[in-house]
Amino acid sequence: MIDILQSYYTYADGVAAESGFLGDITTGGATLLMVVIGVVGYFVQARLQSVFKRYSAVAFPEGLTGAQLAEKMLRDHGITDVKVTHTRGHLTDHFNPATKTVNLSDSVYSSSSIAAAAVACHECGHAVQHAQGYAPLRLRSQLVPIVNFASTAATWVIVAGIAILASTNNATVCWIGIAMIATSALFSIVTLPVEYNASERALAWLQKTGYLKGNSIDGARQSLRWAARTYLVAALSAIATLIYYIALINSRRR
Repeated sequence: MIDILQSYYTYADGVAAESGFLGDITTGGATLLMVVIGVVGYFVQARLQSVFKRYSAVAFPEGLTGAQLAEKMLRDHGITDVKVTHTRGHLTDHFNPATKTVNLSDSVYSSSSIAAAAVACHECGHAVQHAQGYAPLRLRSQLVPIVNFASTAATWVIVAGIAILASTNNATVCWIGIAMIATSALFSIVTLPVEYNASERALAWLQKTGYLKGNSIDGARQSLRWAARTYLVAALSAIATLIYYIALINSRRR
């Protein structure tokens, strides 16, 4: 991807208009990067749906549902103040630390498949993180209100900043908007260890209890691996968006 961006460098009289990697990237190069990541994201999402569908048809050896497994995993970790609930939708599963609930979707809550087991235990992995004070999860929770505000206001701040830049050549407001967008990128990056660690906790518990082994644990691992890759793509997309706006502001300053 760096090679793709480098092919879109902006030169004036054979010399880069501004020094530094980001200073040389045009909005065209950044847009191309976003398109490439979007295509990769589409493939990853399609692959996730395919893997989940495949292992949703493979019965869990003990015949336990996602909800039952979630409750067992929570008890095994000494967590008694978290409730397992049902939420509508497909793969809308999530742990809510504010309400202390593990929310399992239609395709997981009552399903007794390997895929459902993997997802249910992954969400319980977040509950375990919360109970043990896992640092990346704490950081992500602290970023939530900041990101919620920044993601709403950033575009308007940048639009105002560009208008001010055009008339005064002062880019201060633009960079404030860039900083807001950077918080979303930071949130996506912090999310990666949180999600990967929750999957590791889920797989470790499933193996330790002996519920899954051999091909069964491989199926659970594949399901979680492709789910984690969606977060990786989201992080790359957030970084690409940040690069695009930096390139946009730099191009307006030239």
